[in-house]
Amino acid sequence: MKKYLILLLLIANVSFGQQTTNPVNPGLRRPKLVVGLVVDQMRWDYLYRYYDRYAAGGFKRMLNEGFSCENTQIDYIPTVTAIGHATIYTGSVPAIHGIAGNDFVIQQTGKEIYCTDDASVQTVGSTSKAGWMSPRNMLSNTVSDELRLATNFKSKVIGIAMKDRGGILPAGHTANAAYWYDDLTGGWITSTYYMKDLPEWVKNFNGQKKADAYLKQDWNTLYPLATYTQSTADNTPYEGKFPGQTAPVFPVKLSNNGVFEYKTLRNTPFGNSFTLDMAMAAISNEKLGKNTVTDFLAVSLSSTDYIGHQFGINAVEIEDTYLRLDQDLAKFFGFLDQQLGKGNYTVFLSADHGAAHNPNFLLDRKIPAGFWNAKKITEELNGLLETKFGVKNLVISFQNYQVNLNNPLIAEHNLNEQSIIWNCIDFLKKQEGVANVIPQQEVQISTLPEGIRGRIQNGYHPQRSGAVQILLQPGWYSGYGTTGTTHGTWNPYDAHIPLVFMGWGIKPGRSFEPVNMTDIAPTLAALLHIQMPNGSIGKPITAVLK
Repeated sequence: MKKYLILLLLIANVSFGQQTTNPVNPGLRRPKLVVGLVVDQMRWDYLYRYYDRYAAGGFKRMLNEGFSCENTQIDYIPTVTAIGHATIYTGSVPAIHGIAGNDFVIQQTGKEIYCTDDASVQTVGSTSKAGWMSPRNMLSNTVSDELRLATNFKSKVIGIAMKDRGGILPAGHTANAAYWYDDLTGGWITSTYYMKDLPEWVKNFNGQKKADAYLKQDWNTLYPLATYTQSTADNTPYEGKFPGQTAPVFPVKLSNNGVFEYKTLRNTPFGNSFTLDMAMAAISNEKLGKNTVTDFLAVSLSSTDYIGHQFGINAVEIEDTYLRLDQDLAKFFGFLDQQLGKGNYTVFLSADHGAAHNPNFLLDRKIPAGFWNAKKITEELNGLLETKFGVKNLVISFQNYQVNLNNPLIAEHNLNEQSIIWNCIDFLKKQEGVANVIPQQEVQISTLPEGIRGRIQNGYHPQRSGAVQILLQPGWYSGYGTTGTTHGTWNPYDAHIPLVFMGWGIKPGRSFEPVNMTDIAPTLAALLHIQMPNGSIGKPITAVLK
């Protein structure tokens, strides 16, 4: 008996010694810097479609050193840029955070607004109106806001993207700064929401005229054209042309006799390079990651979206864009290693949405698909409603695949809203390409699959969403003409996104367990030992965390 007692005491002493000599205080341990990378319009399969051509230090490094959530889904509709960025950083959905689209209709007034419009602020860094923006339309806070709150606002938070909404919404309400691209000057601007004047380092960065330098390069393939997976897909009827081009082929001349259209940079892979140049300048000049507390840099890479919309997903241009982005990411990660030390920062990469195959591309390969002519169908529906109710333009738009009614007009003429709604539904159900039409107030009792019902509910904000949800057949979409592609639906091509974490606090690995976009912010909050955002509905992805 004495032997067992002695053994127990020895075990207790060893255990006690381990706890006292290696104390664990997770509340005080955080990475020096968190970097969020959102690749606009990146489908999940892009991680692997060009994997064999990726270099060791970019996407492959993230997949090999980090943790990849292979089955990450967007848990709302519509799947568009503004909502994606807001959801990733709030852990919430349009029903709560209020960003119901890139543009959405205020139902009470019938006024359509842009997600980050703010007439109370002005542009800083340019004479253009591109800076009249802020995060005020977002109704909940972000994980970056919660970091600022947790550190008594000592943490620095900066957002950077060519698209204003890609920089503004992730940075949150309390950010030190958000910067976005100005088509007038080819430089980076902000708004008086954040500051009265650009920092000297941003002025100096703009003074380097890097946009001019990128545009002077023109755009040719990184490698010999014949070596590309999509090499036989160059110059197809599914691709859009640049102005002045007779065909969508390489090389692309980006200047017109030395005169630059600065907006053209958005539609080239150099827009992503330029964004990461700005990100590295922000890290150096703001000394991000060298604070006494954790800092946060939210970067959105917008050019992938512009290029996808123009060329579609089966084009050499999109393949070359991702091969170049891979090199840019390798350079960026190497910079972070040098500045902060490998393992001292955490980075995650995801997307705001995916993209569909061009319908004509699918039809030519005997796969069902089609274009939905929203403008024509709106006109026809308004004609039908005018005949029945005697009032013109009772439907404002099909924005976000929803029927947005002209509610002020309905109230003015004392019309029966429910009768108008059911007339809309009866008409729309008969249109080619429509799978289902559901009144928002009756989604829960519909016969739709549970997952789709939940996405409709999550995407519906009563004051900012239309009264009726339209679901198209797989392969169908509305908008952007007959070339290129777009997004916005519940289908896997739009809703299945990459999600990879790497660095401090991350356990290397891979999982095919289902997770949602709303789980990203709670996971970051758990990593940082801070409260999750105030509208979050997600859960931490525990498999990711050490």
